[in-house]
Amino acid sequence: MATQRRLRLGVNIDHVATIRNARGGRHPDPVRAARLAVQAGADGITAHLREDRRHIADDDIARLVREIDRPLNFEMAATAEMLRIACTHRPHAACLVPERREERTTEGGLDVVRGFATLKPVVAELTQAGIRVSLFVEPDPAALDAAVALSAPVVELHTGAYCHAHLEDPAGARTARELDRIVAAAAHAERIGLECHAGHGLTFDTVGPVAAIVSIAELNIGHFLIGEAIFGGLDSAVRRMRALMDQARSAALGQRSA
Repeated sequence: MATQRRLRLGVNIDHVATIRNARGGRHPDPVRAARLAVQAGADGITAHLREDRRHIADDDIARLVREIDRPLNFEMAATAEMLRIACTHRPHAACLVPERREERTTEGGLDVVRGFATLKPVVAELTQAGIRVSLFVEPDPAALDAAVALSAPVVELHTGAYCHAHLEDPAGARTARELDRIVAAAAHAERIGLECHAGHGLTFDTVGPVAAIVSIAELNIGHFLIGEAIFGGLDSAVRRMRALMDQARSAALGQRSA
């Protein structure tokens, strides 16, 4: 049961590579960042190999698979090139995400309903290769139902709208509405047999309410942690995030048992 599991933390190290690529060379090394994140309490590492290689590079993926002793969540577009790379390296998991060259970051969830025919053979081939497939989706029941039909065992709920609303008005109706959507989607995912993850835009200020949703098994957080690392170190940032997650989950489980 999802309610019995410790909430896992996946740390996305893409933007360590962004800084490296701004200057060229090998520093800072995203694989070193992955090691530090694991030492600080990360349960897994996430890396997105984009079509334009704007941050993570092919060699980073090879090294992460080879050198990191935690599950690698390989974020990828549903393209033939990325499918070939995933099946070559065989990470623990592959999270299918939408991707546009002009976007600064992933702007929303996959349209799994309209993209069903395109996604189906990709999900099937990844699964056949022994890779656990996750779909990055909006907190919408129709998307979750489509994920089940695609035989994907995991969904990751896009938390960006909630985080943007919280930034503008933390106690506002829009923030509450977006959080309610995540709560409802996570409950629906559990009812239909999907493991539910969540991520995008989460910060120290926004993580608590999401971590308190007991049917969510994992949070994936990256940009904020790398940004915080500039000021206080990656170890400190990951440990604080881990503590906030654990505190929120423990309180939620305590309320449920009471």
